[in-house]
Order: sequence, then C-alpha cells, then structure tokens
Amino acid sequence: MLTDTLIEDSRWQEAGLDDLAETAAQAALAHLGLDPALWEIAVLGCDDARIATLNADFRGKPQPTNVLSWPEDDLAPDTPGARPAPPEPESGQGPSHLGDIAIAYETCQREAAEAAIPPADHITHLIVHAVLHLLGYDHIRDKDATLMEQTEVAILGKLGVRDPY
Repeated sequence: MLTDTLIEDSRWQEAGLDDLAETAAQAALAHLGLDPALWEIAVLGCDDARIATLNADFRGKPQPTNVLSWPEDDLAPDTPGARPAPPEPESGQGPSHLGDIAIAYETCQREAAEAAIPPADHITHLIVHAVLHLLGYDHIRDKDATLMEQTEVAILGKLGVRDPY
C-alpha cells in the first residue's frame, strides 16, 4: 500500500477515505512516472477542529482548511513553472516516505456541497493536490499554479473526475 491512513474522525470510514486516498495517490505517482511501490504517504482523516490546530501550528493560520501536506523533502524548483525534480528513493530500506497529508471532514463535505460535486470526487481532487505538494508542486506563483492545475486535471481525468477548475 502506498498510503497509510489514520482515521481520527469515523465519518471518514463511511466516506471511504482509505480507498479514495490510495487510488488518488497511486494515480498521481503513476502519472508522473514514479513507481508507487517505492513510496509511502501517511494520510490523517480528521475533523475541522484538528486541522485548525495543525494549520495554526504549522502555518500560523488558526482556522480550518480542507487539506494540509508536509513533504519529506523540499522538491520545489527555483524557476517558476518548472517541473519539480522527481524524488530519489532511499535504497534498500523499503518504501521511502514522501510525506504526510491531513484532510478535514467538515470542510471537504461543505466545499463539495457548495460546488455541487460528489464528495468522493472532491476528496480525490484534494488528495491528488496534496500528493503533488509532496512532490514539489505549488500554486503560489502563477506559472507554478498553472502547471499544478494542468497536472491535477490530467490525473483526475484518468480517474473519471471532471475538471475542478
């Protein structure tokens, strides 16, 4: 398994976070030519209160957000719009850790309802988005945002999820 999912909020079990996270992460890595068997990602399914605490602790923003990610290595390129260099797995130690993801139940459900999209599609999009962050993609600079969105749309299309943008 590529993803190791910890469920803190039981509503994530009903939403199928385990399977959605695994499918989305597998698709993201495969799209980028990375062997999912060489990597592992920790995913935390939590509620808004927990993610607000994490957001305050790590980003100085004491409010809920939909998803957070913590890459194991900084793979972001210096040049705006450039593709990040692929990660290098550690040799001989089993799967290498790409990083951690936390996703908040209430925010995800609310956003899906507001956008009139199936919650599973929104969750899949957010996991793909977070995995790309682990791989050095970002959306702060315009050219980086364009690359990240195009990559997300391509991955989601392969999964049958419509363009979220």
